[in-house]
Amino acid sequence: MTRVSLPVYLSILAFMALFTSSFTQSTGNILMSKTGTVKFVSEAPLELIKAESAQLMCIIDISKRTFAFSMPINTFAGFNNPLQREHFLDNYMEADKFKNATFSGKIIEEEDLSKDGTYTVRAKGMLNIHGVEKEKIIKAKVTVKNSEMTLDAHFDVPLEDHNIKVPKIINQKIAQVISVDVKASLSPKK
Repeated sequence: MTRVSLPVYLSILAFMALFTSSFTQSTGNILMSKTGTVKFVSEAPLELIKAESAQLMCIIDISKRTFAFSMPINTFAGFNNPLQREHFLDNYMEADKFKNATFSGKIIEEEDLSKDGTYTVRAKGMLNIHGVEKEKIIKAKVTVKNSEMTLDAHFDVPLEDHNIKVPKIINQKIAQVISVDVKASLSPKK
């Protein structure tokens, strides 16, 4: 597994601290996870690329209906080969310059997420990938049990939305729309 460098870890913590500062002071309403997973799939005519990271940090403020996540791009692993990962990080994501992918938004539905149950909700906000923010609605299945929450979301990311350029010579090996799955188990903030 790839370790997160100290500067990347600190930038993620700074993001989370900034985001949590706008949350209520009641910790019972704030749920967090530091070990969520993000998986992506690029299914192009000539190649299937899959990778994942277990470094997703996310937070939900139930009373304010806010949701945010951040993850370091350089933690993705599981590519077909090391060169493919290197190209992903250096040529497409420019991970040395754009270190994190982030989302910050508000939950649209009026479900009471403090009560046990399974809910389908949408969060509308800004998705920042490759240094480009784009408004996005992310649909998620949320299960609440005994003050704990599991989150399971799926969404697509068109490369052009985030100014990610793919040379024409390898256009048949990289999909123009990437499929993303996010999973996290959240607990009350301590």
